[in-house]
Amino acid sequence: MTRVLPCSNSRKPFPSSNASSWDFPYPKPYPKTESWKEGTDCCWWDGVTCDIETGNVIGLNLSSSLLYGTIHSNNTLFFLPHLQKLDLSNNDFNRSQIVPQFGQFLNLSYLNLNYSVFEGRIPLEISYLSGLVSLDLSRNNYLILEATTFNELVHNLSQLRELDLSEVNMSLVAPSSLMNLSFSLTSLNLHSCSLEGKFPDISHLSVLVSLDLSDNYDLIQESTYFKKLVQNLTQLQELDLSGVNMSLVAPSSLMNLSSSLTSLKLSRSQLHGKFPDISPITFQGSRLSSLVYLDLSNNLLHGRIPSSIFKLVNLNVLILSSNKLIGEVSSAVCELNSLEILDLSNNSLNGSMPQCLGNFSNNLSVLHLGMNKFHGTILETFSVGSNLRYLNINGNQLQGRIPPSISNCINLEILDLGNNNIDDTFPHFLETLSKLQILILKSNKFHGLVKGTSANYSFPKLRIFDLSNNMFSGPLPAEYFNNFKAMMIFDLNMKYMGAPNASYDYSVSLTLKGLEIELVKIQTLLTSIDLSGNKFTGEIPQSIGKLKSLKLLNLSHNQLTGNIQPSLGNLSNLESLDLSSNLLVGRIPMQLTYLTFLEVFRVSHNQLEGPIPEGKQFNTFDSTSYEGNLGLCGFPLEKCDSGERKKPTTSKEDDSKSKNGFGWKAVLAGYGCGVIFGVVMGYVVFKTRKPTWFVRMVEGEGHRKPKRFSN
Repeated sequence: MTRVLPCSNSRKPFPSSNASSWDFPYPKPYPKTESWKEGTDCCWWDGVTCDIETGNVIGLNLSSSLLYGTIHSNNTLFFLPHLQKLDLSNNDFNRSQIVPQFGQFLNLSYLNLNYSVFEGRIPLEISYLSGLVSLDLSRNNYLILEATTFNELVHNLSQLRELDLSEVNMSLVAPSSLMNLSFSLTSLNLHSCSLEGKFPDISHLSVLVSLDLSDNYDLIQESTYFKKLVQNLTQLQELDLSGVNMSLVAPSSLMNLSSSLTSLKLSRSQLHGKFPDISPITFQGSRLSSLVYLDLSNNLLHGRIPSSIFKLVNLNVLILSSNKLIGEVSSAVCELNSLEILDLSNNSLNGSMPQCLGNFSNNLSVLHLGMNKFHGTILETFSVGSNLRYLNINGNQLQGRIPPSISNCINLEILDLGNNNIDDTFPHFLETLSKLQILILKSNKFHGLVKGTSANYSFPKLRIFDLSNNMFSGPLPAEYFNNFKAMMIFDLNMKYMGAPNASYDYSVSLTLKGLEIELVKIQTLLTSIDLSGNKFTGEIPQSIGKLKSLKLLNLSHNQLTGNIQPSLGNLSNLESLDLSSNLLVGRIPMQLTYLTFLEVFRVSHNQLEGPIPEGKQFNTFDSTSYEGNLGLCGFPLEKCDSGERKKPTTSKEDDSKSKNGFGWKAVLAGYGCGVIFGVVMGYVVFKTRKPTWFVRMVEGEGHRKPKRFSN
């Protein structure tokens, strides 16, 4: 029987790439075409499906196959006229164009080119595939869909049920064209397509199950059409309008959404007004009784959280952060025992936190109540078997002590208790949390010694350690430095910390150069130790020099004595080093010139002497880095005369700056593209200029389209 695929052809249709350098998401890629052997029956090849009767190749699934290069018009792929399903997703076609020959597959019902690094204009010939039921060209953010091609596609693909063009540039397409979409459509995903203008009436898509228009920031949803959408799309299960301008839509309209809805995402949608009672009792207990995911964050909703929302017993995710909500949180929230993510942060909620939140469900993995006005004590009881991974109550008015039961949260990765009034000693029992990566206790009333155990199991995965602005005393915790294994190895895998089963990014607040920054996405590359603003004494331990992946080290405003450790020169990835306002003596070690990524260097207000090292990064620091050390000389201070200089005079202006240890002149001179500097400056300029070096830090590199940095 004749096979359509040229099995005897020794030339494979696609070259493959090295799996070790691949950074595609799941499923894990492997080279399927490597198993294709010349002279064998191609119907048995990996990824190939043949018709049982005719032997024709009708299906080709080469998703996540490490394919690389260009698909030319004469590729053997186009020798398959009977092809019905074609999946080339999750590969790298090296920003080549989608050739017109794809329009030859007239029997095709399924075409998936998702996340395969195509660029240029989508050819008009795609619209010839009139039998398509599913079309996915998403996450090729270099692709452009012109108005003519889209209009033909909409007109000809009358059987289309699933259309995913997310992250394709559709700025040339008028939103009104969407009115002509096929009635048979059940799933429409136009996430981040640069659509502009008023969103039209698509209420004719009555069988639509999933609708995603998120992150089209210039798309306007009018009230009238939203009401029609709500009334007619009765089968809708997933609705995502995050980032769409819904300022004309009354929040009360949400009360009429379909009872079949399981996921509602309206974050960053400019909704304003009273928080809606989206679960009226009049609808037999719960209008949205099927709702599993609810995100109304980053809007201008005000008022109290209605108790009826806690009757949505199927909720797994509840995110109401960054609104203007007030009042106390009812203990009825603990009736949501299926809850996995609860984020009420950045509001004006007050009263005591419901104590039941610590132990009402072992399903809860994310609890973010930060930046509110809660008072009283921290949750006192955390149950054995807790699945909590992220606990953030930063920025409240909490008092008392840290409960030892937190050690029951054996999966905890992030603990942020900063900016409260907690009066306690260092919680040594946290040493047992082997998965803890970030510990922030800054700006509280902690006191006493921070003395670690000599055992090797203490904080092995810790990457951010912030005890700043407390009243800790005694020597620096050298034993802990010896156990910070994660800071000793430089990990090249750039990932973000987030909930494992949901699209939720962890966030933390860091203090950099006196500026409080909320880092809304946390790269695993970011490593930091901040022990500033305490009463630590003694010398800087040599063991800090082992932490080779460290990017920020701040020991300023303590009472440290002795010399600056030459071992700090081993911190090859260090970008910010602040040792200012201590009692350090001796010379600045020449080994610090090895720190070629160093952008911020402060040793001001110590008792240092001798010549300042020259060359490399030291040529970029100005006098504010060294002021208050009467014995230092050399650039940028006075020239050295036998290793010394005359006593300089300091102005009142300089004195006023030195009290806080900051001088903003230093941060503007000669910096590279480092992570720490990017966090500070990028927070201000990201939304307007999106400098490349900051995008790399916040969003990572690769072929994916950078998303907006939200706060």
